[in-house]
Amino acid sequence: MDTQRISSRLAALARAHHVPGLQFAVHHDGRTWAHEVGLPADAAVPVGSITKTFTATVAMALVSDGDLDLDAPLSDHLPAVADELTLRHLLSHTGGLPSNPEDVRTTSLRRHVEQAVRDLDPLHRPGENFSYSNIGYSLVGHLIEVATGMSWWEAVEAVLLRPLGIRPRFTAGPGANDDVVPGHAVSRGRAVPLRQSLNPVDAPAGALAASATDLVALGRVLGGAPPHLVAPHDLDLMRTPVHAEPFGMADGWGLGLALFQRDGVRWVGHDGTADGTSCHLRINPGDGTAVALTTNASTGFALWRDLVPELAEAGLPVADYDGMRNLNHRIPPPRDCTGRFRNGDVEYAVQAVDRERLALTVDGEPFADLSLFDGLVFAMRDSETGDTNQTGRFLRDPGDGSIRWIQIGGRLALKHVPEMA
Repeated sequence: MDTQRISSRLAALARAHHVPGLQFAVHHDGRTWAHEVGLPADAAVPVGSITKTFTATVAMALVSDGDLDLDAPLSDHLPAVADELTLRHLLSHTGGLPSNPEDVRTTSLRRHVEQAVRDLDPLHRPGENFSYSNIGYSLVGHLIEVATGMSWWEAVEAVLLRPLGIRPRFTAGPGANDDVVPGHAVSRGRAVPLRQSLNPVDAPAGALAASATDLVALGRVLGGAPPHLVAPHDLDLMRTPVHAEPFGMADGWGLGLALFQRDGVRWVGHDGTADGTSCHLRINPGDGTAVALTTNASTGFALWRDLVPELAEAGLPVADYDGMRNLNHRIPPPRDCTGRFRNGDVEYAVQAVDRERLALTVDGEPFADLSLFDGLVFAMRDSETGDTNQTGRFLRDPGDGSIRWIQIGGRLALKHVPEMA
């Protein structure tokens, strides 16, 4: 691994993407190496959805201890939840839950979960499909509270952070800290600081702040290094793909971990964005390598995409997801792919532009132009930036063959069928 080359490229990419600060850390061949640009090594960056991997690890530690069961009905602990929904469904995003509830009227995680379960419209039956869900991880967080008798914040610290030597820092809720690194919105080369706006009830899905070396510490444990907080069998389950495909996000999904393939090698990890931050964790369970990048800018994701091939050239072939690699034959859009699709309070609308292109709006705002390929997969041309590195797809109902869902960024949205007069 050429650390000098990696250091040089990190500095150049930070300038190119107008990222004020980043941290990079890697554990490889028995040693940990880190490099920072514009941030102290121990600064806590809001890591967004990488929090879900922390939450999942706590839940799996409780499974290993016999306090929770992956396949028992959640209603055993949470009476308001449907009997067929399980912890396995929640951790793998296969529960059919929307990403977010339509309305949040409380700061209590318990009341939030009860309200959401009562009011939400399921996207599909549990276990049938993959749809990335924040409310699902709020449910996991509350389940942890019921099982431990502690708040989610206390349980994460006691069960996971303290054993790993990670200082607990959060962006929302009773454990929120003032020394968290601010994110930045980058536009036309100018970086504007942002405040974190996460609702406390979403904390189990996205409220942690951590350094890159903190993320590597978690990554090493998930790769099999001590301390062994999760039993080996349960750790294998976290890294084993479920049957549902997380299209648009990863090559597969386990329990709290995304799966990525490169040259026949399986990596696991998670990506996360908060207000003006982008963070990335990758683990190779085969050799114990763990890689983490934290950035405090909205352009950090583009930096990561540019960094991955550079890491390979430097002797660190990290895996990432590329939804564009299998696009082959363009097809004309079928008529029934147009219409309105909903995921919780978010509405996706698809309209025909011409015989070959579609236009996608999200909550009424232009989002992307879509070009359709085999398998009802589409390439997305971002309406604001013109970028074309994202993909999505339409899915047909297995019963009648009609298009029933659109899937973007791993999230399903169910087609709205107007009621007959």
